[in-house]
Amino acid sequence: MSDPAEQPETKSSIQITDTDAPMPRQWLSGSLKYDDFTPLTEGGTAELQTCFDKNLHRTVVYKTLHEHLQSSELETARFLREARVTAMIPHPGTVPVYELGRDRSGTLFFTMKKLEGQDLRSILMAISAKDRRVSEKYPLPILVDVLLQACQTVSYAHKVGVIHRDLKPANILVGEFGEVTVLDWGLAKVRGEQAASDAVEAMVETEATGKKAVSMELTQPGKRYGTPLYMSPEQARGDDSLDERTDVYNLGSILFEMLTDKNLVWGNDVEEVLEQVLERPTPIPSEVAPDAEIPPALQAICLKALEKGPADRYDSVNALVQDLTAYRTGRPVSVYRARALVRLIRWRNRNALPLTALVAAIVGAALCWLVLSVI
Repeated sequence: MSDPAEQPETKSSIQITDTDAPMPRQWLSGSLKYDDFTPLTEGGTAELQTCFDKNLHRTVVYKTLHEHLQSSELETARFLREARVTAMIPHPGTVPVYELGRDRSGTLFFTMKKLEGQDLRSILMAISAKDRRVSEKYPLPILVDVLLQACQTVSYAHKVGVIHRDLKPANILVGEFGEVTVLDWGLAKVRGEQAASDAVEAMVETEATGKKAVSMELTQPGKRYGTPLYMSPEQARGDDSLDERTDVYNLGSILFEMLTDKNLVWGNDVEEVLEQVLERPTPIPSEVAPDAEIPPALQAICLKALEKGPADRYDSVNALVQDLTAYRTGRPVSVYRARALVRLIRWRNRNALPLTALVAAIVGAALCWLVLSVI
């Protein structure tokens, strides 16, 4: 499910009547301060609406579970985790969460920033459809910059103990001014989450018994979590020991799509897709798209991220960030040794002005010497 924004939308300008409106003494709190609800989108477990915050005079996104799931302890626990995980990753590349609470009927909700922009999936689909306007706006270097910003957000999440596990183009939003946001942390795995047999139990309220102990192991081992087309092999197997390197693989899948204009895997059903993830050798981007003129260093980065075994991949998203940054700045990439001529050209390009000045100084000195010799 795509979170707070799905379609581009022009934001109205700020009005003085909003910024300078008086605050009533009997101010509204909780869900009472929201008005003008409008459906935005919905997924398998939750629905999102836009609404107007009457205290701050701004439009926000209001998220709730579907009515038939509101009594589910498991879905409620997952909903709470999503809200809190998103709120606890204070990074420019995540969605700010404003409030978590219950409405007058006791239904859980949380509110967050209303984002404007276009998700990466729609951008890549437009490029694939030969939309010239989109292709010109998002050439490969810009797409790599988008991925780099997403990687930096994920790297920060890893630092604070959160693995996303569902990274895909639909969950990366690109704003009008180049801002990149990683969406949908609903399948996140939190550091310290234990195996089901050793799960920590927590007391939760239930109408029937007042209190009941339930497992807080929300992502049980043996089950697959994520989107099949972008799953890592360990996700496809349902391994219970996933670490940050599964996000490295997911990001590599996105880079593969950027380079080749094709999905890394495909199939008629989920089982066929998972079989490809597990059994098929990783395709070489330049062989999949021979006319795409894929930069060798970028291909090497992609293939390193897509190694089947976690131990053979980049050991962290931060390592992937370093190589992508090196590529974008013309420096050597750790997983690719450029030919001597290529390195020389890159060195010359970076040092063109100092070299020109040096040559000019030498020529000038030589001319002065000749003139003085003649005199």
